[in-house]
Amino acid sequence: MKRVLSGVQPSGHPHIGNYLGAMKRHVAHQEEFESFIFIANYHALTTTRDGQTLRDFTTELALDYLAIGLNPEKTTLFRQSDVPEHTELAWILSCITPMGVLERCHAWKDAETKKKKEPSAGLFTYPVLMAADILMYKPDLVPVGKDQKQHVEVTRDLALKFNNLYGETFPLPEPSINEEVQTVVGTDGEKMSKSYGNTIALFGDDAQLKKEIMGIVTNSTPLEEPMDFENCNVFKLYSYFATPEEIQTLKDKYQAGGFGYGNAKKSLLEKLHEILDPFRQKRVELKGNMDYVETVLKNGANKARAEAQKTLAEVREKVGL
Repeated sequence: MKRVLSGVQPSGHPHIGNYLGAMKRHVAHQEEFESFIFIANYHALTTTRDGQTLRDFTTELALDYLAIGLNPEKTTLFRQSDVPEHTELAWILSCITPMGVLERCHAWKDAETKKKKEPSAGLFTYPVLMAADILMYKPDLVPVGKDQKQHVEVTRDLALKFNNLYGETFPLPEPSINEEVQTVVGTDGEKMSKSYGNTIALFGDDAQLKKEIMGIVTNSTPLEEPMDFENCNVFKLYSYFATPEEIQTLKDKYQAGGFGYGNAKKSLLEKLHEILDPFRQKRVELKGNMDYVETVLKNGANKARAEAQKTLAEVREKVGL
C-alpha cells in the first residue's frame, strides 16, 4: 500500500475552504493509502507567539479532523512536536542545503517584499523542516496546494543531494495536487481566506452560518429576470457540496427567473446544514471526551516516532553520528 503524508498548521478555526481544499481529501486518503497526518506545531512557531494559544489551536485541530471522519485506526494522527526526530533531521538536512535555494523560496521572498514584520530565521529555514517532515516517513505522495508545490520540489532536491553524498536513502516524494478544488471562492468572490475576512466557518453555530451565507456578495439582477449562475458566488459555493442533479436543479431555477439571490442563499444554507451538522454534533461529543482525543494523539505519536527513529538511525549512521 502506498504511503501518503500531510502536515497541517494549527492556525485557528477552519473554514469550508480548508475543508474542501485539504481536510476532506485527507480523510478520503485513509481508505486508499497508509496515511500519516501531523499537526505542524513546530511550523506554527513562525507566526504564533503565545504558548496557550498554540496548545489550544493544536488540540482544536485534532478535534476538527476527528469530527469530519478521520479514523485513528486507519490514519496516524500526531503532533509534530511529539516526534523530536523532525528537528534533528532538519538540522542534518540544513547542513547540505544551499542558501540560494532558501532565498528563492516564495515564503521568504514574500516576507522580504512585504516587510510587515522582521522575518525570522525559522521562516527562512521553514522549507528544510518541511523536507525533514516529509523525508522522515518516506511517503509516496504528499498532497499540497499549488502554493506548497515549491517546498516539495525543494524536498526532492535535498533527497537527491543526500542520496548522492551518502548513498541511496530517501525515495523522491511526488506532490499530489487536487486540480478540482484549487481555489474556493469566498463570500466576496475572492479566494476564501481568514486574512480577507470572507470565510464561512466549518464549525460555526447556526447564527454565524446564516450570517455568513446571507452576507455573500451578489449582483443586482431583478427578481423576475434570469440570473447568471456562472458568475454567482452563491452558486459556486453550492456546487462544491451538491450532487450533479442538485446543481442542475439550481441552475434551472437561476435560468427560469423569479427565483432571486435570497432564495439561492437559503438553498445554500440548507445544503451546508445537511453536510456540516453531523460534523458539528460529532465535535460536541468529542469535546466532552478530551481524554480520548489525547489518547489518539499519543498513540499516533508512538507509531510515527517508531518510523522516525528507524529513518534517523539510518541517517545518523550514514553521516557519521
